[in-house]
Amino acid sequence: MLEILYEDAHYVAINKPNGLLVHRTRMAEEKNEFALQLLRDQLGLRLHPLHRLDRGTSGVLLFAKSPEAAAPIVKAFQERQPDKTYLAIVRGYAPEAGTIDWPIRPDRDNNLKEAQEAVTHFERLGTVELQIPVGRYETARYSLVKIKPETGRMHQIRRHFGHIRHYIIGDKKHGDWRHNLMFLEELNSDTLLLHAAALTFIHPFSREKVEIKAALPANMRRLCEQFSWAPFLKQAIW
Repeated sequence: MLEILYEDAHYVAINKPNGLLVHRTRMAEEKNEFALQLLRDQLGLRLHPLHRLDRGTSGVLLFAKSPEAAAPIVKAFQERQPDKTYLAIVRGYAPEAGTIDWPIRPDRDNNLKEAQEAVTHFERLGTVELQIPVGRYETARYSLVKIKPETGRMHQIRRHFGHIRHYIIGDKKHGDWRHNLMFLEELNSDTLLLHAAALTFIHPFSREKVEIKAALPANMRRLCEQFSWAPFLKQAIW
């Protein structure tokens, strides 16, 4: 059963687990389970996904119960109105705060015809230095960051943090394999440490503000507690 975070007559939101695709794609025909299919069967309703999360990303995922309910929220996302908050564990001591303004360029994954504007704001919440050698360094440093993407491009957050060389841990495509391997072997962590923690939007029908928050998955929460970052989680979104 998928964890339902919010539901009314028009919308439903879940806490998507790591590793679950939002819907069927050409690249993933071999997969038998998708969030859209599972939630449809769970509720007995036809649903419409309103945005996307990468397979490895956990957290708030919103669906509409009708095309009429979907249209205004899709438009709101296009106009950058919903407020999205992510949490991630990244390599190194990230800057205390910053904005990454770096276009997403065409490649074989996104099928873009031209570069797209992409802007990501972030704030560092905590740091840790582990007495574990990685590569040529005798210790390994990491940061917990709060992320607010202004735009919503494919793999935007992962690409942006790769661009500034503060790779998200567990990112096999845009990350650093040495640190991914260390987290797997030394910390028993094999997931992408990127979580869609909160989503806020104005309800098109009631005009009220809707705030949806998703608790961290067990693995990411365990690491945050191990790194003494638990107080920063409440500061981030609660």
